[in-house]
Amino acid sequence: MKKARISLFAGCLVAVVAVMNSTAARGDVRVAGVFSDHMVLQCDAKVPVWGYAEPGETVTVAIAGQTHTAKTNDDRTWSVSLTPLPAGGPFTLSIKGKENALEIKDVLIGEVWLCSGQSNMAWKVARAANAAEEAAAAKYPKIRMLTVPRKSAAAPANDVKANWVVCSPETVGQFSATAYFFGRKLHQELGVPVGLINSSVGGTPIEAWTSEAAQKKMAQAPEVQKYLQEHKLSLPAKGAGGLYNAMIHPLAPYAIRGVIWYQGERNSRFHPYLYRYQLPALIADWRALWRQGDFPFLFVQLPNYLKPQSSPSETNGWVLIREAMLKTLAVANTGMAVTIDIGEANNIHPKNKQDVGLRLALWALAKTYGKDIVPSGPIYKAMKKQDNKIIVTFDHVGSGLATRDGKEVRGFAVAGKDRKFVWADARIVGDTIEVSSSKVADPVAVRYAWSANPDANLINKEQLPASPFRTDNWEE
Repeated sequence: MKKARISLFAGCLVAVVAVMNSTAARGDVRVAGVFSDHMVLQCDAKVPVWGYAEPGETVTVAIAGQTHTAKTNDDRTWSVSLTPLPAGGPFTLSIKGKENALEIKDVLIGEVWLCSGQSNMAWKVARAANAAEEAAAAKYPKIRMLTVPRKSAAAPANDVKANWVVCSPETVGQFSATAYFFGRKLHQELGVPVGLINSSVGGTPIEAWTSEAAQKKMAQAPEVQKYLQEHKLSLPAKGAGGLYNAMIHPLAPYAIRGVIWYQGERNSRFHPYLYRYQLPALIADWRALWRQGDFPFLFVQLPNYLKPQSSPSETNGWVLIREAMLKTLAVANTGMAVTIDIGEANNIHPKNKQDVGLRLALWALAKTYGKDIVPSGPIYKAMKKQDNKIIVTFDHVGSGLATRDGKEVRGFAVAGKDRKFVWADARIVGDTIEVSSSKVADPVAVRYAWSANPDANLINKEQLPASPFRTDNWEE
């Protein structure tokens, strides 16, 4: 069935290209499919506008008092770059050629984010918590969303057809919930239009979203080579890059501020250790495609899920994906929303997407937009031994460390050189956590919330949860 679908998608892509070329052959100018009425263009940045026409034809593009011209290339493509515009609108974008003229109306200038991943990004407002109340309150006409059609392709596509939709109580139910709640917070705090490009498909691995070339490059890294040889694997896998080709490649170079990413559930089942290389590879791949430099790339660390924790340390795929995300914060201009407290044990699609979007937005507001707010819960920084204790320090302590329920700190485990973890006594000392156990005279390693569904309660006073972490690398 999957092969049949891919073949169908490839056929559709060929048909789109054929129609595009026949249109251009008649002398009509057309614009790339990502441009439509109600769109949001990125403010305070050079904005590419591109499309198709007869080779050699001159195309004129105008908006908000500026006019640009371009000559169509031999491959029937043309492009111009708008000079930076401040947030505002609405405007009309006009495109004129020799034979015809187009008008794209109700264009706003604001903040544009690409929102991608698998089902938890695709999950709609209509299926999120308090859906009816959220829909009734969704009177935000300056928030718009473009949802990319779900397709796969064997080669990179150059165009996609989709329409921008204005947020309203009638339309918001079909919006990506994570993206909408993220965009709503930005809109409320920044007071500018927000455009959200939703390109997501449920049940998909990160390999589908990464170009084949990027995966080949990643596979050449010595540490990846070693892992592949030990496990008799080869990269890229068959069919890799299909969603990148059809749902990411044709979006570039539409100007964006950054990306939010919610994915990893699928990869937890198949060699999750590789995700620590795969996620940085995808980030580098998309940044290279857009040629906007190291734009912000924010991701959701997987929430608590599956059976509650029963032992001090339970390494599994879900945990390793979380750790890979934590390690990816070493990549420039990345951020992470910790969701270890808002998952559901029996539901891989937790309905609380409000807090997911909010936590992504907090990082963006603090790090991308310079707001004086705490972007995250505590994130492990370092440890040091002190007699029979280990002292753990954190970034993003905020106003101070606390526990979610006001009780003693839970979720910490320690081990000695025998590598046997036991539950630890943990207490807040200033901005640190002091960890020890009467069963471990000489502790050398600490783990926190090291389970798919941990019993852990450390937060900062801004009510943001601490990320799971470990100080050792014993089970790699």
